[in-house]
Amino acid sequence: MAVIWNDFETGTAIGPNLMTRAFKKVVTTSGVPKLTIHGLRHTHATILLEQGVNPKVVSERLGHASVATTMDIYSHVLPEMQEKVALAIDAALAPQ
Repeated sequence: MAVIWNDFETGTAIGPNLMTRAFKKVVTTSGVPKLTIHGLRHTHATILLEQGVNPKVVSERLGHASVATTMDIYSHVLPEMQEKVALAIDAALAPQ
């Protein structure tokens, strides 16, 4: 079992299942629409890629074995990235 961190009061390891249940309880009681820890991870990666962060860095943050894994999962971001690149090159080549 992967340990996320230890309980500060007891020193007991807090695993992913307990964390998921606790997160779900907070989401439910707060009235936030359905939100998961995995969804937060996905949103984090998507935002980084949309902001132009190097895919290698995003891949490392997510713990993926390769950039190819990251780009396969987050390929939906590529069209937006292509648009940003096109705008950037247009701006760079535009007459001043």
